[in-house]
Amino acid sequence: LKVGRWLTPCGAPARPGRRPAARAVRAQRSLAQRVATMVGIEVEHAGVALWAYLGKDFYHASMAPLFVVTLFLAYLARPSTTEPIPEGFENFRKRYLVGWCLSVAADWLQGPYVYALYSAYGYSKHENAQLFVAGFASSMICGCIAGGLIDKFGRKRSALAYCLCYVLSCMTKHFNIYGVLMLGRILGGIATSLLFSCFECWMVSEHTRRYKFSEGLLSYMFGSMFMLMYVVAILAGVVAQVAVGVLPFEPIHEGSRIHFGGALAPFDIAIMVLLVGAVHIAVCWEENYGGTEGGATMGITEVFRSAADAIRSDRRLWMLGCIVACFEGSMFAFVFNWTPALEDKETPPPLGLIFSAFMMACMCGSCISTIAGKHCDAHFKLTMVCLAGVAAFFAIVFATAQHQIRSSFVGFLVFECLVGAYFPSVGVLKSEVVPENVRSTVYNIYRVPLNAVVVCLLLTNLSLLRCYGLCASLLMVAFIASSVLSQQRIAEVGTKTL
Repeated sequence: LKVGRWLTPCGAPARPGRRPAARAVRAQRSLAQRVATMVGIEVEHAGVALWAYLGKDFYHASMAPLFVVTLFLAYLARPSTTEPIPEGFENFRKRYLVGWCLSVAADWLQGPYVYALYSAYGYSKHENAQLFVAGFASSMICGCIAGGLIDKFGRKRSALAYCLCYVLSCMTKHFNIYGVLMLGRILGGIATSLLFSCFECWMVSEHTRRYKFSEGLLSYMFGSMFMLMYVVAILAGVVAQVAVGVLPFEPIHEGSRIHFGGALAPFDIAIMVLLVGAVHIAVCWEENYGGTEGGATMGITEVFRSAADAIRSDRRLWMLGCIVACFEGSMFAFVFNWTPALEDKETPPPLGLIFSAFMMACMCGSCISTIAGKHCDAHFKLTMVCLAGVAAFFAIVFATAQHQIRSSFVGFLVFECLVGAYFPSVGVLKSEVVPENVRSTVYNIYRVPLNAVVVCLLLTNLSLLRCYGLCASLLMVAFIASSVLSQQRIAEVGTKTL
């Protein structure tokens, strides 16, 4: 019997490990079933949590469909080119885009919480407006002199100066002292003027002068630049929203005027991002100048004189300046007013999330512009964007008058979509029209009337309805100027054909 227990039916010895192996298999199956059950429960809980999150309010509910549309359009409009990629282009592209993304991320991180921070310190809307005016006024004054300095002393140095100014500006936000906050806004205005002039000028100069890449690849660079800018902006809004909730907003000790946590967290993250960006620019970028290489042919006075002569003699330049001033003036007026426009005691607006939604709308506009670029030129796209902007602001005026916050939010999304389509189009036009030797100077001269428009809108303490009505009027002027510019372009093409 003992022998029979260990024999198989054929009489061969059985493997002694058979029964333990079977028990191990059953145990593994049982463990797998338990794991599958636990995973299923966790997935179910995650699904319920996600559904509850998206169902908080209409802001949260808009995120999922907006994200899907953005993802779809981004796939259709992903930057591509049919031109052969020359040696060195990919390296140049990566060096620029990394520096650009880090620098612009610092700006986007602050965007949703500047107004909210000043309100948390107890400042009224009028005092808030004064602080914003200081920023725009300093950007306007800086625009008068920064262009010549950038072209003369170098665009790389100017990019590093941007990082320094913005780091100092972010540091001032910790002080609940009006004068210190005013200084921070002035530094922020100078930084903004540098951000939207020297970076683009550096890229265009490197692309066309140092490496002599083609115009088609320049358009590809602009597409990559703005696509990544909006991706960074979306992520910045989400990061800012999360960071604000980590620590409460409070003074470092009772009675102190120095604060930390809450709405200050995005500014602290921006400081770290700026420091990384400054190191990258210092190590990986080469210097370039206006005028001839080395910047030795023109002094600052000569640069200004050359820029003024170019604008005076070329009708396209001052028409383009009119478009920039009117469209971007209405955009910055919107930047100041969207936070108070969405304030609601029943549904407190999640500012970081709303900012991300705006940036997704911008990215959608940029993608639509890229897709439409295969069928129409930048002049036509810019004209249509300005006209659609007029209609969008009239809709916003109606929604605001009826106190329909949801409709206002939808109108804001439409306008942000148009902003996304505007920048690639106007970027291509500026690269075509503005002379390279005074590019930074002209770009900053364009910012003077732009900031003057914004300062006037903020200082007059207009109601939301009147402000949005004036924005619609500004966009109508931009539409007329764009139409004239487009007609001139058609006439020039016809003359060359003949």
